[in-house]
Amino acid sequence: MTPGKRIFDILLALGLSIALLPVMLAIAALILLRDGRPVFFVSDRMKTAQKSFRLWKFRTMAPSAGDGGVSGGHKAGQVTRIGQILRRTRMDEIPQLWNVLKGDISFVGPRPPLPSVVARFPELYAQVLQSRPGITGLATLYFHRHEEWLMAACGTPEEARAVYDRRVVARKARLDLIYQRRRSMAMDLRLIGMTAARAAGWM
Repeated sequence: MTPGKRIFDILLALGLSIALLPVMLAIAALILLRDGRPVFFVSDRMKTAQKSFRLWKFRTMAPSAGDGGVSGGHKAGQVTRIGQILRRTRMDEIPQLWNVLKGDISFVGPRPPLPSVVARFPELYAQVLQSRPGITGLATLYFHRHEEWLMAACGTPEEARAVYDRRVVARKARLDLIYQRRRSMAMDLRLIGMTAARAAGWM
C-alpha cells in the first residue's frame, strides 16, 4: 500500500466514522432491542497469506451461526430480518471503518478471505493478498451478485464449500489480480463511488 493510499484511507475513515456515528448507534440499538446480544460479529480473516486479523461487522445472523465456512443457502434461514436489510444496503460493514483505521484493510482491495480458504489455495492467495484487502473492489462489484446466486442454491456446508472452491475462488481472484495490475487513486475513487451508488439502490 502506498503512503498516499494509506493517508486517503485514514482521512476517509475518520470522516465517515464521524458522519455515520448516529447511524451506527441507531443500528446497534436496533439489533440489541430486536435480536439481543451480541451486536457485533467478529471474524478471523486474512490480511496477508500468513497474517490474520479480526474483522468487525454488525451481526446479521442468529448468534449460533458461526463463521466456520462459506455462506450458502443452508445459512439463509439464520439471517435476521434486520440483517437482511443491513446486508442489502451493506450497512453491516460500517464497523469495518475501525479495521481501515487500524490498517487491517483498505477501502478498495480484495475481500479478506477466511483462513480456511487461504489454506486450501495458498499459492493463489499469496498473489491476491499482495494487495491490502478492502471493503469493496472489482470482485465485489462485478461478481458478488453472481456469487450470491451460486451459493444460494447450496443446501449443505459441504456443498457450499465445493461450489465456492470450484466456481467462485478462481473467478474472484482473476478480478482481484486485474485490480492489482491497474490500481490507482482514480480507480479507487471510481470503485468507491460505484459501491455507494449500488448500496443506495442507484445501480
